[in-house]
Amino acid sequence: MQEYWELYMKTIDGNIASVLVNAGVSVELPSDDKYFMGFIKVKMNSPSDKGLIAEDEEAQLSFIEDKIEMESLRYRIGTYVGKIVSNGEMTFIYYLKHDFEWSDMVQAAMKEFTTYSYEYGSKMDSEWEIYHKLLFPTPIEWQIIQNHKVCDNLKVQGDSLHLPRAIEHKSYFDTLEQRDSFAERIESESFKVKEFIEANESIPMMGVSFYRQDKPFYYDIDTLTLHLIELSHQCGGQYDGWETSVVKI
Repeated sequence: MQEYWELYMKTIDGNIASVLVNAGVSVELPSDDKYFMGFIKVKMNSPSDKGLIAEDEEAQLSFIEDKIEMESLRYRIGTYVGKIVSNGEMTFIYYLKHDFEWSDMVQAAMKEFTTYSYEYGSKMDSEWEIYHKLLFPTPIEWQIIQNHKVCDNLKVQGDSLHLPRAIEHKSYFDTLEQRDSFAERIESESFKVKEFIEANESIPMMGVSFYRQDKPFYYDIDTLTLHLIELSHQCGGQYDGWETSVVKI
């Protein structure tokens, strides 16, 4: 299975959570085998006030994670697909072709960490529901991940992110009526249509490219793109991201 890791934040059961997921696994999920989901939930000794990892415990928790992965490879027992840190606990999630050695592997990995309490278990999950519904980003969470990657890239190039500039967006629709309805709505919000994109062999949907003067700072662009996702959805279409130029002070 491919490895392509993403780290993002979300809310789980009312608590802020840091989620690390191997998004690459989604490309080639097995469809004809019975799989178990195995988990190890480690209680942190000194979490931050938000229930996340505190700096003084980060190295030890990283060591625990490495030890679990080393033992899973030694036992050849499963695939590490993600980690959730929330409410003072760190939960490691694996997918297993069988689970009869899961207990032995967990105990071998955790035996030297006597100051940490933990629990573990496994259950049949042939449809990979835990991976899809708990670990893998929703379309909105995925957009925020992409937003922050673009913001990070702009910062690397010397952009402060706080100066307004033209930010170009695209959305796609199945019908001309949907596209026209969307164009009217964005124009009422001071966006300007740059180009109407016709359907073709590579993209069988019709799109619209539009822009407005806005700030690409993290929270500002998140708020803006989530609004455009919702607006595109209301008109029967899909939002397809944004781009802008670097602006230095």
